[in-house]
Amino acid sequence: MTITMQHDLQSVSLHGMRVHNLTMNQTIEEIGRFIETRSPHHVVTLDASMCVTAQTDTALFNIVQNSELVTPDSAGVLWACRYLGTPLTERVSGVEIVERLCASSGDRGWRLFFFGAAPGVAEEAQATMEARYPGCRIVGARNGFFGPEDDADIVRQIRDSRPDVLCVALGIPRQELWIDEHRNLLDVPVMIGVGGSFDVFSGRVKRAPGWMQKLSLEWLYRLYSNPRKISKVLTLPRFVWMTIRGK
Repeated sequence: MTITMQHDLQSVSLHGMRVHNLTMNQTIEEIGRFIETRSPHHVVTLDASMCVTAQTDTALFNIVQNSELVTPDSAGVLWACRYLGTPLTERVSGVEIVERLCASSGDRGWRLFFFGAAPGVAEEAQATMEARYPGCRIVGARNGFFGPEDDADIVRQIRDSRPDVLCVALGIPRQELWIDEHRNLLDVPVMIGVGGSFDVFSGRVKRAPGWMQKLSLEWLYRLYSNPRKISKVLTLPRFVWMTIRGK
């Protein structure tokens, strides 16, 4: 694994893909700079399952490689980089990025759009964030249940709302593929795939207790809470084996 530089940001290589070595505070400031440019930027929150999927999904692999910012979104990614000799500073997860953006949006004038999750969830997440952070500016919400024939209307709705940050919760890799396909049509400076963040904000899914997060056991809590996550959890042994073989 080698240290690389991309867009003047320090990064490391993990299984052939870049991961930027930024703190959460630095990530928010970098997103702020992206917003100022008004040109499209794709932020990828990389976890172990995405690393595994990208090894056989060329489109996803290329999206990660070509995105403007890649953050380490799991304890597994942090462990792998440390094991391979290029440790990262801290975990920078999608759910925490979105919460920080919501908290800062009032003071900094940032406009967010929530797109994805089951019907009603994005709206519930919007209401929660607006109540938690007075002045929070979420300018639109739309669920993730749609077909190809709806794409034009979704793009139009997002463009008309004029967000600075589009948060897309369609799951890996669908959210990354959707962003990549539409990034030049949306007129949005920052687009980020956020997985199950809206479910957490809405209260429909609870995060693991703090002590489990500190012990890197959040994946176990998620599996206990939702056994349907087993397919994602089963990528972890493969990720560990890939990492050990890669040393």
